[in-house]
Amino acid sequence: MTAPGPFPREGGAVPHRGIITLCCMVGTLMQALDSTIANVALPYMQGSLSATYDQITWVLTSYIIAAAIMTAPVGWLAARFGRRNLFIVSLAGFTVTSMLCGAAQSLGEIVLFRLAQGCFGAALVPLSQSIMLDIYPVKQRGQAMAIWGMGVMVGPIMGPTLGGYLTEFYSWRWVFYVNLPFGLIAMLGLIFFMRRLRGNVNLRFDWLGFSVLALGIGALQMMLDRGELKDWFSSREIIIEALLAGIGLYLFIVHLFTAEKPFIPPAIFRDINFTACMLVMFSAGLVLVASSALLAPYLQDLANYPVQTAGIVLAPRGVGTLIAMMISGRLSDRMDPRILMVAGIALLEYSLWLMLGWTPDVAPRAVAWAIVLQGAGLGFVFTPLQVMAFATLPLVFRTDGTALLSLFRNFGSAIGVSITSALLDRVTQVEHASLAGYITPFRRLFTDNPEIHRYLDPATPAGMAMLNQMVNYQAQVIAYLADFKLMVFTSLPILFLIFLMRRASHASVPAEHAAVME
Repeated sequence: MTAPGPFPREGGAVPHRGIITLCCMVGTLMQALDSTIANVALPYMQGSLSATYDQITWVLTSYIIAAAIMTAPVGWLAARFGRRNLFIVSLAGFTVTSMLCGAAQSLGEIVLFRLAQGCFGAALVPLSQSIMLDIYPVKQRGQAMAIWGMGVMVGPIMGPTLGGYLTEFYSWRWVFYVNLPFGLIAMLGLIFFMRRLRGNVNLRFDWLGFSVLALGIGALQMMLDRGELKDWFSSREIIIEALLAGIGLYLFIVHLFTAEKPFIPPAIFRDINFTACMLVMFSAGLVLVASSALLAPYLQDLANYPVQTAGIVLAPRGVGTLIAMMISGRLSDRMDPRILMVAGIALLEYSLWLMLGWTPDVAPRAVAWAIVLQGAGLGFVFTPLQVMAFATLPLVFRTDGTALLSLFRNFGSAIGVSITSALLDRVTQVEHASLAGYITPFRRLFTDNPEIHRYLDPATPAGMAMLNQMVNYQAQVIAYLADFKLMVFTSLPILFLIFLMRRASHASVPAEHAAVME
């Protein structure tokens, strides 16, 4: 869908490449940060805006749903209005709506502004990746994707830490105000240093295809976000959302392969490399956010780590990711990227296997070591994946491809968090019932030891409450191990997808695919 403009040959000089790269990185980091930065500020927003817990979660849900829906048509929008124009408008809209979120005085206002923020922010990641692929020649594409990937991977990791700092020392409103200087810098850089090319004004938008896809994506995202809160399919709301998601996605698939000009070109899926990389991205997304969501409560609630200690122990994950991305970025241009991806999966699997041996008294050093390996594994997968995805994909599909990769990564993250949260609750309930069956007043533990019987007498309310707390604690330990085991098996299919990919040599890439400047 994206119409290419004039471009230099491979190795040709692109004016102001460094400044454009910085602007792309700022846009990527802004969007990635805002996906998690507001999480820790929710309790403060709840009190300030007089909202219930169910209501305040819409601050997160509205942003995620809007971003998911508006990611799909980014390719068409870039072709119609030009990538430069769309990027500048997206940055301006994201910055303005961020300020409006910070100034919101009611729940309705902040949910509305977060919806708008998600709509504008949806294009930032795919556009920045597409532009980075265009301005760097094929031989430097690995390094370019490593630079870009740092913003995508590190942003969600830094978000809770930065959000907690701003909320603690200033106000939750600064979680949104912090975007202003970065948004202005990126906009000015693109306005003055990026070439201006007009889009194709003759393109018509596929409203039917977009409508059914928006219905499917929106309903699915709402089902995943609210399923745990509503006890999944025991809720009428979740059943309705599941039906709407199924209908919407089914109609979109039928429309995609029967319509004359759908807004997502079906030919993009004929590229084996891109399709396999899209599935790998989905699988990596399952682990990327779910593991972070599990580790923080495990360390604080079960291992009794102070908040500061938990933050310090989890920080090495980002360090491992950064180091692996820098290494893989250089090596991707000199060796087969598939080898790096296999090495990354091996590191990821080993780190998850180490977590299967954890108990609540796990040492901080052991946690930090497993986290570093996990971050390095994801880094060795992510950068070569970007190179392989576009190694054989025709240039005309590049912006559509970046949008689809972002969409599948977000889907994988949402599904991963929902599945692990549901499994955690379910296993905790099952194991609690199983362990509680062994506790009766007639066990020798209570009859032979007067001190234990004094404090843990199941016949007294205080003893029963303490016993229930102890049983629930042990049930949660088992449930977390079940989640860690699930992530081990979730990562394995990635290995089989890697073998479907084929490497394209630099010589085999057409000259017009080498570097594009729009």
